[in-house]
Formats: sequence, C-alpha cells, structure tokens
Amino acid sequence: MDVTDSGLLYDLNGESFPIKFNCSRGSEMKKIFVFVVFALLLVTLAACAPAAKVEISKPNTEIQFDPPGVNPEVDKPAENKHVAGLGTGLWHGLISPGTLIISFFKPEIQMYEVHNTGQLYNLGFFIGTALVFLILGFSGGRGRRRR
Repeated sequence: MDVTDSGLLYDLNGESFPIKFNCSRGSEMKKIFVFVVFALLLVTLAACAPAAKVEISKPNTEIQFDPPGVNPEVDKPAENKHVAGLGTGLWHGLISPGTLIISFFKPEIQMYEVHNTGQLYNLGFFIGTALVFLILGFSGGRGRRRR
C-alpha cells in the first residue's frame, strides 16, 4: 500500500480510497487533559510543601493542614492478632478504589490498615494502587486504538 495523495489511499491494484483525517478533536482533548493534570499536580505539590502549616478557622471548626505524623499502631497486632505486611499492603492497594467507594456508605470500612509493619506495608499499598491505575490506563488505551 502506498500513500501518494494526502486524501487518497491506493492499494496494489491502483484503486483509490478516500481518507478522512480528523486529528483536531483528539489533539485538543489531549492538550486539555495535559493542562488539567499539570494543574492538579501543581496544586498537590504546593499543598505538600515541607513545613507548610495552614490554619483555616470557622466558628466552632478548625482545620489544620500538617504533614502526616507517626503511626502509633505500627507493629502492634490488631484484634485478630495480625500485623499487615507487604502482601496485605499490596492487596489493600489493589482493592483501594472499591474500598474508597464502600467507605462512603459504611464508615467502619477503611482503606488503610493502621496495624501494619510500616514501610513494607506502605510499599505494598503504593505498588497495589499504582498497578490498578496502570492496568486501567493500558486497558483504556488499547480499546481506543482498535477502533
């Protein structure tokens, strides 16, 4: 197959087929997506600046934005005598999107196990969450390319 005209595609027999190029909509959506992701990343990084302490006061309400502190439940077993490790963190990361939605309706369900081994559980949780978004990203991208 050889493309000799910007609007026609020719096969081996010399027959031509018209081609429509509609790239403007896709590239515009991509620009908007990149801008939104960049803006969210910028806001997130600004909010996580070290030693950033912001206090917002409303009547009878005070919100403080502090960096996360030490988990006092690290290496302490839960009621079931279990301390969550790397494997449990990986599993909790994989199911975290579903757990988040369930936690809105059942407050006793939490995304994160506080009775954990610390850094290994955090690593597993992070890898599990990253895998979810990688799998969703790759599966979503392949569906669009097939069309």
